[in-house]
Amino acid sequence: MKQKMETSVRVNGHGNSRQKALADALSSIQRTVLKNTDNILLRIEPKDITVISAKVKTTTERFLFLFLPRKREYFSVVLDVSLDITLLNVKEITFTDE
Repeated sequence: MKQKMETSVRVNGHGNSRQKALADALSSIQRTVLKNTDNILLRIEPKDITVISAKVKTTTERFLFLFLPRKREYFSVVLDVSLDITLLNVKEITFTDE
């Protein structure tokens, strides 16, 4: 009924800072795993994280195209995360009629 399995997922995230980009990628792990299974997840443990790509896009904004230049940064990251998943197999549970 309770099973353990190992899997790997690729997630991406983006944000205005490095922390927000990584947090966005890591928070999407659960959604990605839930899409791939119809069982109930009990625990998701990341074993290893590999950075596939980490990019920063810098743009300069100016007020009235001339005054007060400021640099804006936009970070994006793609990660491969290997996971240990503990799940409850719903198909093995037998239900009885009352």
